[in-house]
Amino acid sequence: MSKKKGNIEVQSENIFDIIKRFLYSDQEIFLRELVSNAVDAISKLQTLSRKGEFEGKIDQPLVEVKLDEKNKTLTIVDNGIGMTEDEVRKYLNQIAVSGAKEFMSKYKDSNIIGNFGLGFYSSFMVADKVEVNTKSYKKGSEPVLWSCEGTPETVITKGTKKEHGTEITLHISEDSKEFLQKSRIEGLLNKYDKFLPVKIKFGTKTITEYEGEGDDRKEIKKEVDNIINEMEPIWVKNPADLKDEDYISFYNYLYPMSHPPMFWIHLNIDYPFNLRGVLYFPKLTNSLELEKNKIQLYSNQVYVTDEVKDIVPEFLTLLHGVIDSPDIPLNVSRSYLQSDSNVRKITGYITKKVAEKLNDLFVDERTSFEEKWEDISLFVKYGMITDEKFYKKAIKFFLLKSIDNKYFTLEEYKEKFKVNQTNKDGKMVILYTNHQDAHAHKVSLAKERGYDVVVFDHPIDNHAMQQLETKEEGIQFARIDSDTLDNLIEKDEQLDSALSEKEQEKVKELFQEVIADGKGTLMLKPMSVNEPPVTIIRPESLRRMQEMQMMQSAGGMDFDFYNVVVNSNHPLIAKVLKKRGDNKKAFAKYLYDLALLSHGMLKGDAMTDFINNSIEFLGSDK
Repeated sequence: MSKKKGNIEVQSENIFDIIKRFLYSDQEIFLRELVSNAVDAISKLQTLSRKGEFEGKIDQPLVEVKLDEKNKTLTIVDNGIGMTEDEVRKYLNQIAVSGAKEFMSKYKDSNIIGNFGLGFYSSFMVADKVEVNTKSYKKGSEPVLWSCEGTPETVITKGTKKEHGTEITLHISEDSKEFLQKSRIEGLLNKYDKFLPVKIKFGTKTITEYEGEGDDRKEIKKEVDNIINEMEPIWVKNPADLKDEDYISFYNYLYPMSHPPMFWIHLNIDYPFNLRGVLYFPKLTNSLELEKNKIQLYSNQVYVTDEVKDIVPEFLTLLHGVIDSPDIPLNVSRSYLQSDSNVRKITGYITKKVAEKLNDLFVDERTSFEEKWEDISLFVKYGMITDEKFYKKAIKFFLLKSIDNKYFTLEEYKEKFKVNQTNKDGKMVILYTNHQDAHAHKVSLAKERGYDVVVFDHPIDNHAMQQLETKEEGIQFARIDSDTLDNLIEKDEQLDSALSEKEQEKVKELFQEVIADGKGTLMLKPMSVNEPPVTIIRPESLRRMQEMQMMQSAGGMDFDFYNVVVNSNHPLIAKVLKKRGDNKKAFAKYLYDLALLSHGMLKGDAMTDFINNSIEFLGSDK
């Protein structure tokens, strides 16, 4: 068979079905596209005016959105560049020919929003008929009226516009009546267009003003233009021109009724990509999921999405604020991000700037940084767990909080406590508590030995400790109740048991009988007399595994296990052996119940029995 060349054929009759069903992910974005096009038209005219190619005036650049519920129409009006008849044929009759892209190529104007040449056709998702009434800025241009009823057939006649600009009128279809509701349209304009650089007007609104003072003060109601985008986007301004009050005011506008942010980062980069934005560090709650998706993504001040996980690392989704970049590649509908090297560069840049900001605060304002650590720590730990590059920078300002409310970097902590808290294997053991009240006795015993105890009381801390143990040599973390103090920081010296081997066997048999119905595993060890007679411990590695699994999924596997450690050197254990008959077992049970009670493991009938036994013991002289 001979080699032949040809062209792919597209049936134009089907193009509107494709647009309506598949091109855009959400009907509502038609308004965003049309308003963006209108702003583009004005921006183009302003560019021409600056270059001396337009001699007219642009006194009040304005895009107006008009709703006519009676006639079932929605109209978008601009006083921008307009189109000639040839341009109408070129840009409206040839799908996917982008006037914005062509203009950008000629004039290198980065403020033009559109890039695809398909945004206009999104109007057919909601309209049975679309009319474009336009007049070019060029001298001698005639107005043009273009209309189409959602088929490949279009009609071009003479238009009625007197001044340059474009009116696009959508005759809303029966199945899209929601877009004839004033509240729906205003909601969409506020969602997508509240930061556009040209005023967007939608009808009027009533405001209340006051004149006079005291008894003569009068309330006056006025009807004024309803301007959607009255708040200026702070991220396009020079940081040197902004005060703290400006950033806080803008944050309150974005997130009404929220706690004030702790601090913020103003992003401003032109090379190798264009990126602007302000990221705020909010006061985080204990819930990671509820705080996500608060960063808003814009492209040239047009809202795109708050799903930014493909642009910023996962841990940065805990931040709030705005990112704006025309260099972020979007698909045709601008609803989804596309994989691109620029996205990776932007991700790396944002991570770097966040780490630098935190490090600067730590170095320059350490006291303030420590005061904010309770709120910052969750964010920092999450970042260290999920992002390798961030970890390398964050390890310098990651803080350990001592039970005495003193703060140390990991290196500072090693230097201060390494000698006393190094075990026989040469590893430094960092003791921690996740419940200061419940572990108060254990903490007290540790401090008597000169040990320090740090606080790790958030579910994410297990993951953070695991990460630190993996990446930092010579350290390990141990919860204060995960073993006896002798074993937590095990030294070379060993204590001898105060009991003979025969007595030890009797103690084992007695306590084994006492805990037979439980899940505990009995261990008999000679320890300091300052240690409790009976201790409940949960081995660090298995308990940590359980808690991490429970954090990641509902329920998790059943790891309800523990060790029961009997201190053979404690005087009360020797006293157990001196008891007679049933009193021997009852006393052993009482000591075991005390250990359970200290861990909150004594409940229901067992607690009732314990109280009754306590009263009986107090009244007994045996």
